[in-house]
Amino acid sequence: MAVFKSIEEARAYFAGDRFAMTNGMEIVSVSNDRCVCKCLIREDHKNAMGRVMGGVIFTLADFAFAVCDTNVHMPSTGMDADIRFLSAPKGNELIAEAHIVKSGRTTTIVQVEVTDDLGTKVALLTGTGFKL
Repeated sequence: MAVFKSIEEARAYFAGDRFAMTNGMEIVSVSNDRCVCKCLIREDHKNAMGRVMGGVIFTLADFAFAVCDTNVHMPSTGMDADIRFLSAPKGNELIAEAHIVKSGRTTTIVQVEVTDDLGTKVALLTGTGFKL
């Protein structure tokens, strides 16, 4: 059962996530066991080689993990997150699709796939959430 009754409620709750908000993360959709978040790639997201910093990709994936996990079990916190960077983004936007893999008594497993707006698979994150 979802905690947030609407996307507006989820956005209002996560407006307090100043790091994600400052870096342009946005909730696109949220449902019982899934969510989609996105981020427009900005110039200040790029490293010295002109590519998107891994930290931006991780931040978006971690944000989607948090939204998805919190929507299932509030309050909760992340216990761990493991990311695999697959390819450099080629588009102008990053999209993170998160879903609950397992929801146990005290922990959840969430998987997040990050792509760009051209369909390039950018990263895969698996996270464990702990129900507080």
